[in-house]
Amino acid sequence: MVVEAETTEPGERWPRDDGDLAAIERLNDGYRRIRKELSKAVVGQQSVLEELLIAVFARGHCLLVGVPGLAKTLMIRTLADSLNLSFSRVQFTPDLMPSDIIGTEVLQEDKMTGQRMFKFLHGPLFANVILADEVNRTPPKTQAALLEAMQERQVTVGGTRHALPDPFFVLATQNPIEQEGTYPLPEAQQDRFMFHILVDYPEEEEEFRIVEMTTVAHSPLVERVLSGSAILEIQEIVRKVPAAPYVIRYAMKFTRLTRKDKGEVPDFIRTYVTWGAGPRATQYLVLGAKARAVLHGRYYVSCEDIRAVAAPVLRHRIITNFNAEAEGIKPDDIVRRLADLIPRDPQESVVRSTQA
Repeated sequence: MVVEAETTEPGERWPRDDGDLAAIERLNDGYRRIRKELSKAVVGQQSVLEELLIAVFARGHCLLVGVPGLAKTLMIRTLADSLNLSFSRVQFTPDLMPSDIIGTEVLQEDKMTGQRMFKFLHGPLFANVILADEVNRTPPKTQAALLEAMQERQVTVGGTRHALPDPFFVLATQNPIEQEGTYPLPEAQQDRFMFHILVDYPEEEEEFRIVEMTTVAHSPLVERVLSGSAILEIQEIVRKVPAAPYVIRYAMKFTRLTRKDKGEVPDFIRTYVTWGAGPRATQYLVLGAKARAVLHGRYYVSCEDIRAVAAPVLRHRIITNFNAEAEGIKPDDIVRRLADLIPRDPQESVVRSTQA
């Protein structure tokens, strides 16, 4: 029987069960092996890869934003290969219909009986990992079908519900340039994504290695590290990791201080922010922090884990105004200011020393 510690007092330890301890050690080992396999095909982008894995093990979806040619598609495909999961890529276009991704019912005739009946043919959405490439280039009704599947993890066709495979992750990409003729995701729909991940240009040496690797005949072979059942087990372990009340309140400060009409907030929030983050942001901050802590081999969540996932969780949930745009202030700048402003809880250093 697993006894979960609330870690309200320094010195309390978790896990207290050998089975959970072994599972966490397997997770940490699997994380290192996955990073090793991904490095065979993807050069650099270490923070992006870590954020992707955190979202996967926290049962979340990701929105990756970056200019073309930064290996967004390659990262997702390689991740699916290393996790031994089924993979589907959907190239979103202006003429894509919901049935093109969900599937459709077709009328078939039974050759034995001569009876006709409808049979549902699965669309590409029925896979463990879905790459929704350039999701902002398809009409809202197709975007809505995808986002409904993300939330409900099922689709309804002809009055019949069809469950999607488990685990199920949607990793969508967006191109920040060439916005003419696109259908930007509304803020309410972006909120369905756990992380908004920015994919940046590689460093000089990284770009040299990319060119060196991709201009030869050799193609790297990625080994499969974790199965779908192992990932489901890891997701359960992540949720068992206790978060101390002071860590949860620390996460709440990040979200509550972005709401300019609710209580006392910093002056820069009133100046630059139109809408702040909702409660889902706090949930994802805590879940992401739990996953990050376990991936790094720790059995407790610290405020440092909250700070590490604050930017990808909040950058698409903080809506800035004209003042921010005029002065070049981005949501990431606001998150950094909040991180500098919010005091670190003194219990954090005490808990870290007792858990070491």
